[in-house]
Amino acid sequence: MSGLLRGVARTAVVAGTATAVSNRVSRRQQGRWAQQEPQQAPPQPAPSATPPPADNMNSKMDQLKQLGELKTQGVLTEAEFEEQKRKILGS
Repeated sequence: MSGLLRGVARTAVVAGTATAVSNRVSRRQQGRWAQQEPQQAPPQPAPSATPPPADNMNSKMDQLKQLGELKTQGVLTEAEFEEQKRKILGS
């Protein structure tokens, strides 16, 4: 019976380690993409004095909700979340 428990424990450790490594790789890759994004983004036009249309505001709200979900899932760090939020809000 102890051999069975040892096998189950070993499997649990391997699975937990694989999950942790996978999450860490995903976060690193997301960070690299976030760093590359500003370099590849085309220059944005200067803001106009007219208020943005309502559709644009709905789009921004949707983007902010998606960012919040990514942060909750652990894909984005607090700093990455704040940076992307500033980009969306244009401030």
